[in-house]
Amino acid sequence: MTRHARRIAITLLPVLLALAHLFGVVRLPGLDAAERSIYDSRLRATMPASLDPRVVIVDIDERSLSEVGRWPWGRDQVARLVHELFGRQQAAVVGFDVLFGEHDRSSGIDSLRELAAGDLQSQPGFADSVRRLESRLDYDRLLADALRGRRAVLGYYFSQDSVGGLRGALPPPVISGDSLPPLAVQSWRSVAANIPPLEEAAPHGGFMNSITDPDGEVRSVSLIAGFRGNYYESLALAMYRSLTGDPKVVPALVPGTGAGAGQPALLQGLLLDRDDNPQIVAVDERAATLVPYRGGGGVKGGSFRYISAVDALHGKLDVASLAGKLVLVGTTAPGLLDLRVTPVGEAYPGVEVHANILSGLLDGRTLVRPDYEAGYAALTTLAAGLLLAFCLPLLSVPVGVMLTLTVLGALVGANLWLFASVGLVLPLAVPVLAALAAFALNIAYGYFVETRSKRQLARLFGTYVPRELVEEMVREPDQYTMQADNREMTVMFCDMRDFTAFSETMEPLALQALLNRVFSRLTDVISQQRGTVDKYMGDCVMAFWGAPQRTDAHARLAVSAAIGMAAAIRELNVEHAALGLPPIQIGIGLNTGMMCVGDMGSDARRSYTVIGDAVNLAARLEGLCSGYGVEMVVSESTRAQAGGDFAWLELDRVMVKGRQQAVTVFSVKLASPAGRVEGQP
Repeated sequence: MTRHARRIAITLLPVLLALAHLFGVVRLPGLDAAERSIYDSRLRATMPASLDPRVVIVDIDERSLSEVGRWPWGRDQVARLVHELFGRQQAAVVGFDVLFGEHDRSSGIDSLRELAAGDLQSQPGFADSVRRLESRLDYDRLLADALRGRRAVLGYYFSQDSVGGLRGALPPPVISGDSLPPLAVQSWRSVAANIPPLEEAAPHGGFMNSITDPDGEVRSVSLIAGFRGNYYESLALAMYRSLTGDPKVVPALVPGTGAGAGQPALLQGLLLDRDDNPQIVAVDERAATLVPYRGGGGVKGGSFRYISAVDALHGKLDVASLAGKLVLVGTTAPGLLDLRVTPVGEAYPGVEVHANILSGLLDGRTLVRPDYEAGYAALTTLAAGLLLAFCLPLLSVPVGVMLTLTVLGALVGANLWLFASVGLVLPLAVPVLAALAAFALNIAYGYFVETRSKRQLARLFGTYVPRELVEEMVREPDQYTMQADNREMTVMFCDMRDFTAFSETMEPLALQALLNRVFSRLTDVISQQRGTVDKYMGDCVMAFWGAPQRTDAHARLAVSAAIGMAAAIRELNVEHAALGLPPIQIGIGLNTGMMCVGDMGSDARRSYTVIGDAVNLAARLEGLCSGYGVEMVVSESTRAQAGGDFAWLELDRVMVKGRQQAVTVFSVKLASPAGRVEGQP
């Protein structure tokens, strides 16, 4: 596998894990929590944070409990409140986010009835007096009379009690299950409803349940729920339908679902079938809608007007101050346990959850997770992952960072636009975190793996080849190896003449300085011509061209280096003459041919070198320089590959040790400017 292929595979790992999470193959801890957190941030950033004057909350608050008494109040007090709201205040619809699940016996009328039928039955006129008092002391009847004929909606709640059952009386279902396949909605086993006299008097009822997410927060509310094969509406939906003329609720099913035996049908919306203006309310697979919170909750939240219930009860409001309003009767008193944890507050009044749903229905603004959310997340995750996987290995770190930021910006921007413009709540955490993880893995792989291999390559070859060549090599480290390989190359041997005489007459330190100076000059020329220094052997330097970096110009580069080395020695001799030092003479042998190159040696000591008959021939040619009185002897193969840009002098046709055939040898007289190659000074 190539370096880029490995890096692409590493980058795609988080993408594959994200896709497995989306389709339920594995569940990655923390991703669902991250998605909820992103949703909360997105919701808070787009809330209108303004007052909706159409919905008003009549609050059974601490002051109301202090002045009227603890809850539940007598039904006569609630009846007075109903008369006030519908009468003097002219409210359009009143919904009760409280339950009247028990008969009110606080007036004592039941005890009087028992006495009239028992111990005081014979008392003249007592039974008639009790019957006359019933109209004033039967508080349940008083409240039922107050509700009758008015747009009142009573709340009730479902539960999953293991015993199951119905306590109280349910309103008629909003959707009958007789003519439909089972709907894939939240179904319940038990219900705590209002007492029959009140339910019969009120034209509507709606359940008060909300949906609590795993982290304890309320983000959504079911608009319909199942119980015993029928489907019932929520408190907010019932109030909205009451306001808009009680349109029929028709389930809009996902095509192709519910056709098989026992297969539930998936909902994609609820059609409110009004002749003048039908409305589709989008819902998720639980028939739920996300609560479109307007802002902070409570009296100081600023989203809805709060009126203390005691002020309404005692007639302290201006006449018709609630005319045409949707009024919710609920409580913010902590002792009544109707406070919720929500994305916009940790002690959020439950009644205001319904107020937000009502506000969204009035505006036609609902938030919903569509049934294709997993497909959308998979598509965006895959697109972002593939783009990063195939582009990042080719880019520098700064450009890679810019690309990643651009991808993240596109993901977040598109998601926010869909959320704010059409109310689609689509996954964002999975594609964003997958993209970030892909970027992090790509950078980590590049730093810890590729950078390590580049450092290792530079360490291995840095002492053999020029620094510029190493910099080129580390860009593609997979192309270079220390393993032995047979290839056509050009090899050079360069020896100092009469070095023994120098060593016998010079001090050791002076001799060392001389050698270092000569080898430095020669090595500089070799490096300029992209050669690899093999080794220094006493007064001899060995170099080759064509490895570790391959080049077709190895013969031409080697000849150019030989010419440059001869010129460098002549310049050095001028300096020596000024210092009173003896002149230096060199001999250079060059040969081109097949040779084995690689890391060779023992376990204790190894070196990157070349071996073979072609190498031996170059060493033999170097020894012929003094015999012909030239600075270099070049083989016929090197001359043929170096090209015609050099002025060649044929020296002889010779037999060398170890070869059975004669070899034609040449020397170079001079080089034309055209003979220069890349890297030649």
